[in-house]
Amino acid sequence: MAIAPTATDDIVAEPPHPYRWAMLWGVWLLYFAFALAIASMAPLVYKLMADLNMHRGEMGTVLAAWQLTYIFCSVPCGGLLDRFGPRRMMFVSVLVIAASVALRGIASDYVTLLLAVMVFGLGGPLISSGAPKVVSLWFTGKERGLAMGIYFTGNATGGIVAVALTNSVFLPAVGGDWRDLMSVFALFVIAIGVVWMAISAHPASRDMEAKLSAEVKRRSRDVFLELVCDPVVRLVLLMGLFILFFNHGMNHWLPDLLRSYGMTPSEAGYWAAIPTLFGMVASLSLPRMATPDKRFAILLGLFLCAAAATLMVWSASGPLLAIGLVLQGMCRGAMTSISILLLIESGDGNTSRVGAASGLYFSVGEVGGVLGPMSMGALAHATGDFDASLFMMFGVACLLMLILYRLRAVQGRIAT
Repeated sequence: MAIAPTATDDIVAEPPHPYRWAMLWGVWLLYFAFALAIASMAPLVYKLMADLNMHRGEMGTVLAAWQLTYIFCSVPCGGLLDRFGPRRMMFVSVLVIAASVALRGIASDYVTLLLAVMVFGLGGPLISSGAPKVVSLWFTGKERGLAMGIYFTGNATGGIVAVALTNSVFLPAVGGDWRDLMSVFALFVIAIGVVWMAISAHPASRDMEAKLSAEVKRRSRDVFLELVCDPVVRLVLLMGLFILFFNHGMNHWLPDLLRSYGMTPSEAGYWAAIPTLFGMVASLSLPRMATPDKRFAILLGLFLCAAAATLMVWSASGPLLAIGLVLQGMCRGAMTSISILLLIESGDGNTSRVGAASGLYFSVGEVGGVLGPMSMGALAHATGDFDASLFMMFGVACLLMLILYRLRAVQGRIAT
């Protein structure tokens, strides 16, 4: 799919401003905090279920709860980003995320924990939609793919830190009390928000937002209708739904799945960090390689790896399990970023569309983000193990291949 010059490219001066790397560091930190707030739940599943008297089915709904509000807030948040700019709105997101993490620490039962996690979804879309908007403003061409990959390593690093170190380092440091740990995480998230405001206060950043504000704004309804009427966008949105179904399901339940194989919580945390570590490598390299002429082949390879990974993890044997976790991480690290690039660079690329497109992607995608953890939790509760859940994820990976082939056919018709 050939990519036309975009309005975003016109905004970025030639040569690109050197401060773009500082801005990228800022959104990286925000995504690190975003991931830390999400991933910090998974290593504590066994403690939360014991302390709050929950079973795996209920825990699955808790793990997916933030996506429930996220779904309904993504499109409005995209509009807020287009109207008020990413600097202020992403700081608002940080405050909401910190409140969600702090409220988890005072939850007394299943319902209060569910509501605390749901608060995250009120502000989360402002980062997941706002950060790609910042990247699209400051970076162009092949450099944009590299910047998007670097940005996604923030998510991976936050996940590694939370999954690998929660039980082995952080929890012992606060005396084993997960409630105190939630308070520490909340304060850390706020600190990152303060750093973001300092970085984005630079004159170059304010000048960029002023230029963005000067653009002719289109009505949100018109942008939304334009997006949903585009057949390429619809297929990318469907792809995003199943990508996040796979990613969130495997990510949230992996530590408990590994514990079901006989690992201790600390061992499960270290093993569960393997996908995130290799996801970081993939998010740095594959989006940069995924030029328009190579995206189909790279995505097909990723979906094939996702299918193979689920079978290898199901095998539960040492070497195959390790390889499966590596492949799973590479898929999780690159599938989302490459599909978002498809969406950002569809149509005329006008910046008034970028925030709305990103918001729509996550609004639709997080339907899968809800169903993935819930389905895995329900199946594990009903069957007593994760075998059925892993075979379900194998089917999801196969379905993604079918959607990709359909997308290629539609792009071919449009090109001719």
